[in-house]
Amino acid sequence: MTDDLTRRSAADLAARLDAGDVSSVDVTQAHLDRIAAVDGAVNAFLHVNADDALATARDVDARRAAGEELHPLAGVPIAVKDVVVTRGMPTTAGSRILEGWVPPYDATLVERIRAARLPILGKTNMDEFAMGSSTEHSAFGNTRNPWDLDRIPGGSGGGSAAAVAAFEAPLAIGTDTGGSIRQPGAVTGTVGVKPTYGGVSRYGLIAMASSLDQAGPVTRTVLDSALLHELVGGHDPRDSTSIREKVPALVEAARRGATGDLQGVRVGVVKELSGEGYQAGVSARFAESLDVLQGLGAEVVEVSCPHFDYALGAYYLIMPSEASSNLAKFDGMRFGLRVEPEDGPVTAERVMAATRGAGFGDEVKRRIILGTYALSAGYYDAYYGSAQKVRTLIQRDFAAAFEQVDVLVSPTAPTTAFRFGEKLDDPLAMYLNDVATIPANLAGVPGMSVPAGLSDDGLPVGFQVLAPAKADDRMYRVGAALETALETRWGGPLLDRAPALPTTELEGMSR
Repeated sequence: MTDDLTRRSAADLAARLDAGDVSSVDVTQAHLDRIAAVDGAVNAFLHVNADDALATARDVDARRAAGEELHPLAGVPIAVKDVVVTRGMPTTAGSRILEGWVPPYDATLVERIRAARLPILGKTNMDEFAMGSSTEHSAFGNTRNPWDLDRIPGGSGGGSAAAVAAFEAPLAIGTDTGGSIRQPGAVTGTVGVKPTYGGVSRYGLIAMASSLDQAGPVTRTVLDSALLHELVGGHDPRDSTSIREKVPALVEAARRGATGDLQGVRVGVVKELSGEGYQAGVSARFAESLDVLQGLGAEVVEVSCPHFDYALGAYYLIMPSEASSNLAKFDGMRFGLRVEPEDGPVTAERVMAATRGAGFGDEVKRRIILGTYALSAGYYDAYYGSAQKVRTLIQRDFAAAFEQVDVLVSPTAPTTAFRFGEKLDDPLAMYLNDVATIPANLAGVPGMSVPAGLSDDGLPVGFQVLAPAKADDRMYRVGAALETALETRWGGPLLDRAPALPTTELEGMSR
């Protein structure tokens, strides 16, 4: 029963729970058992919330037995990226500077998850403060890709993607600042969605770059992402950037797409996000996916977005500038780690220097220095100001493209998962992993990565779908259509072809 339950989609589990075929306690315990069995090899979780998850499951079962009307996902377990604040559970953002911090409140999206009574399995590993594309920058060890334990699971949300790919959780929450949901989705064979900026509340997210950060779903199917997105999305008065509109009918769009009808849909291939620099197997799977969309009735045309060539440079000025400002609060004075100087006077300045020196990792320090420099007197206009002008041009490119087509598409990432250490000492090579995902964050438009098959090296490839702001339902329709057609061709979900993981029982259920 355990293997059967952990391999089922969230939608399937929800249907079985509603029909009374299985209990939430059974489903939750099955996933906790799976975590205990394989997470010693994967390291997707930083904290396992076993007792509370089972308590929520028992409460759901009692309410369902009493005939209470529940949310469709009630009783389906979920994992949450450790950059999302959770009351009563440690929240570290993958950093030593917050090690052991237990927040007194929940993020808005966690409040909505709790209100819908989804058992929270625990908190997932990540690059420190979401800075990275490989989860190698976590202060608490690497998360490993379930397809090949010697390779990265993407980043910064590699823990959430690996947990879903390893069948440790049917649902997970990630955050996406420059591709941190979509790129892990691509390299682990999962579905990752970045909603329209402001479509999911940022209240309770530990901010890296406030104008770019966006929480969203990580799942194994497009329908599961739609169900979770509708649950956590919607206006939040505590977030000044929250959209004051209802979430589009995402579940309906996913179900419509699964019928395989894309007649009348115009799909734009972004010229600047394909071709040179992309692994041969990635380009081949992308071309095959385009053929599939055409076979479903979509019209595929090439679209040029000329300023996308400057997106990477603009992003790596805007993001570190905002990060340097947001991380100034971690000073050793108010919360988190405090390190006093070993000798000399204990002044505020010296405590701050000692704390930040000990608490932040190399990548965080690198981006703080870069951002502080870009914002400094005499350089603001040359660097940060110019990057913001490029951002405006990229937004105009999107607007012009969406006048011609309904959605834009590209490979999600230029390569499949690389080996640990392969790019760790070359920051520029690491940053290039985000070349296809960054434009959506700069413009605030939604993006989705859908599994597109395996490259020649036997590793997953992602297909990215981008839609206009507040038109997230368009990408769900196209993504579901592609997913259904490809799984029919493959004879089942891509993750069914992943190798079996070694089982190593963890010592206890909290780490």
